Amino acid sequence: MAISAAFVAGGAFTGAIGWSGHALMLPIGVAFPALWAFAPSRRVAALVAAAHFLGASRGLPVGTSIFFGEQLAIGISFWLAASILFVAVHASLWTSKGGWRRPLRYAVAVILMSVPPFGITGWASPITAAGILFPGWKWFGLAAMATGLLAMTTRAWPVAALVLGGFYAWSAAMWTPPALPEGWVGINTQFKFTAAGQYADYAQHLETIRMMRQAAAQGASVVVLPESTFGLWSQTTENLWQSELAGLDVRIIGGAAVVDPTGYDNTIMELTPNTSQVLYRQRMPVPVSMWQPWTTGGAHAQVFGNPYVMVEGKRAASLICYELLLVWPVLQSMMYEPDMIVAVGNGWWTGGSNIVSILKASGEAWASLFDIPLVMAFNE
Repeated sequence: MAISAAFVAGGAFTGAIGWSGHALMLPIGVAFPALWAFAPSRRVAALVAAAHFLGASRGLPVGTSIFFGEQLAIGISFWLAASILFVAVHASLWTSKGGWRRPLRYAVAVILMSVPPFGITGWASPITAAGILFPGWKWFGLAAMATGLLAMTTRAWPVAALVLGGFYAWSAAMWTPPALPEGWVGINTQFKFTAAGQYADYAQHLETIRMMRQAAAQGASVVVLPESTFGLWSQTTENLWQSELAGLDVRIIGGAAVVDPTGYDNTIMELTPNTSQVLYRQRMPVPVSMWQPWTTGGAHAQVFGNPYVMVEGKRAASLICYELLLVWPVLQSMMYEPDMIVAVGNGWWTGGSNIVSILKASGEAWASLFDIPLVMAFNE
């Protein structure tokens, strides 16, 4: 019993500390594969997976309860429900047999939780730490990380832990956050909403415009604004912003909801004084609260659509909020060798939890792995 409890506590530790919102803490999650692989039973392996996932997503109950109207019971229900796929995959693939079986089964679990449909809730993947342990190694770093994680499920795990720990110490000593693209700036805001479905009002537009003008006056050529900055996209919104952009040599990138007869796209728009266009349509909106495939009216999921966009002749990998928690949107974009990552989010509902910090840490890790600039803009 004591041994089982220790394994479960270890799972909670790798999730809670690894996903605490600090990029340099992500490698703590490297211990999870060993805890899972050497759990004394399938039941304990399932509990280790649950503890890891729930620890990593511990801000979800408060955030979800705020989103749905201060109902903590709903928040806890969503928190537990979100872990089901992660726990089911890891519990079903666990084996008591050693040798090649454990690393093979863990590899299958990682792949399943990295791509749809299971990957839709594939948060807290230890593979995210590749950018911290192997900054600038790109695909070789991803392969090295995957090899290290598989080794952690074998009897050679002490050697693997020692090697990965060495890379961790070296990287932590040399760590610097990804740089901004030249001429780009991301603006963080702190606008508060009171309910889901509430969008930017006129006063918020004017305040955001003021911040945009200030950034342009300081020399920014591209200003990135958070998710939902423009609210529901309309001709009125376009006219307001373009009138304010008149005479400015600046390009604006920001979030908006573009409505159609069956629902809406959560998008990133691009505005200049004379043009506007949808630059990016979100591949994976938040399930249930946004993406509701069982009915109409929710956000559309592009899944494998628009892996990169072009801005001022540069190729950018665009990610909106929830996508930073997942694996496949990032790796799909990286296959096209983007020049930068552009990440936006809207954390009005997070209630002071570490959710936004986790999103930012994930963005930093991926940009560091592929050695490309990163620009982020969040409404916190």
